[in-house]
Amino acid sequence: MKVKSPLEVYNFLPRTNCKECGYDTCMSFASHILDRSAKVFDCKPLVRDAEKDAKAKEKLEKLIELTSPEIAEVVVGVGSSALKIGGEEVLHRHELTYFNPTAFFYDIWDSLDDKKIDERCDRVVSYKKFYVGKYLTLDGFAVRCTSNDPKRFAEVVKKVAGYGKPMTLIALNPECMKAALEVVADQRPLIYAATEGNWKEFLKLALDYKVPVVLRAKDLNLLKSLAVTFKSAGVKDLVLDPVTEPIGEGLQGTFERVIQLRRKAILDGDKDVAYPIMVTPIAAWMIEGDEVTKSYWETVIASMFIVKYADAMIFHSIDQHVVMPTLTLRFNIYTDPRTPVQVAPGLREINNPTPEDPVFITTNFALTYYTVENDLNSAKIRGWLLVLNTEGIGVEASVAGGKFTASKVKELINETKVGEKVKHRYLVIPGLAARLQGAIEDETGWKVLVGPIDSGRIKGWMEKNWPPKK
Repeated sequence: MKVKSPLEVYNFLPRTNCKECGYDTCMSFASHILDRSAKVFDCKPLVRDAEKDAKAKEKLEKLIELTSPEIAEVVVGVGSSALKIGGEEVLHRHELTYFNPTAFFYDIWDSLDDKKIDERCDRVVSYKKFYVGKYLTLDGFAVRCTSNDPKRFAEVVKKVAGYGKPMTLIALNPECMKAALEVVADQRPLIYAATEGNWKEFLKLALDYKVPVVLRAKDLNLLKSLAVTFKSAGVKDLVLDPVTEPIGEGLQGTFERVIQLRRKAILDGDKDVAYPIMVTPIAAWMIEGDEVTKSYWETVIASMFIVKYADAMIFHSIDQHVVMPTLTLRFNIYTDPRTPVQVAPGLREINNPTPEDPVFITTNFALTYYTVENDLNSAKIRGWLLVLNTEGIGVEASVAGGKFTASKVKELINETKVGEKVKHRYLVIPGLAARLQGAIEDETGWKVLVGPIDSGRIKGWMEKNWPPKK
């Protein structure tokens, strides 16, 4: 965005506080436009005026231009499973945050038999990994035409489409691509790829079927020229592939090209290259070696470009040692660094506790909470777990920063009514909060037991300290 403060947006708004946008004031709405939780078109009076008045229309268009992300946002797929790629604002996530996580597409090739295609699709669809309070899943399929048979490619694309995931269709032969689009164009697949040799045919396909298209060229001047040509013809949903090469000098060249594209778009404001970037870690399969070696390098390449600056990727391997680290890294990189990852405060019941079981307390920092919860479950400890709202800050920092206090503990005990669920008045606090023992006892009237610093040691601590001696 070219605007940096809500006031700059506010000056374009009606300033009537009509609340039609769903917010109490125009200034509040302006703030939500800046953090991208609201859209300019949500301002109904502004849109209505633009429909009737040329100056108002010009004002609306100017606001849209000023509040649009530096990198164009492209949608692949339809409905609830649709993926947004691109839409980034900055070069470094600590400057703001990264918005749309890198889309992961997994290779399916039409020369496989139907049984193997189903097996591979099932693995992609069913995969999920619980991590810091969320299930990490795989995004979609990259259906590759290796048969060079339009009919077979269309059959496989239709089959894969039945699994309900967004798709990238890979075929350099325009006839094969056209056959596939005939059966799935309404699902808005990303077509890969228009090159110097076939761009005219792919331009026509993108226009006829209204689908986003990948432009592929190692020469960045040629890539920019293709982008200008497609945009001038009316194709706005573009993705740029600067050609991913395998390890060695080729990979270094790839890295430099990706950096140049993103810096040119954001720092220089060059809208001709301000599009999402496609990186293909499957380039690792061009190197010599066994499948383990190739998949290892696929992971390395993917990791490099998740950080800088891939908006979409095509993977070959769906083995756990490739999928898990790349998904985890993506989650961490695309977590907003301005907002700690946190869970809802309140009371949790661990392993069906009874009124005689202990009451523990921890913070709502997600990593802390899930570590404690997992350690209690793993040790088969029954208990009541109070989760204190420390705004997503861990125990030691929240104690030091005044987010974990005796008065807050008292409020949480009263709000959850945990005292009505247990027959005792003992509260187990983390070892890192030991200095609050006396204050909590004075504030709440509960007897406070100081637990271990590491929740993994709760089982041993329980053997010595629970039930407490009276």
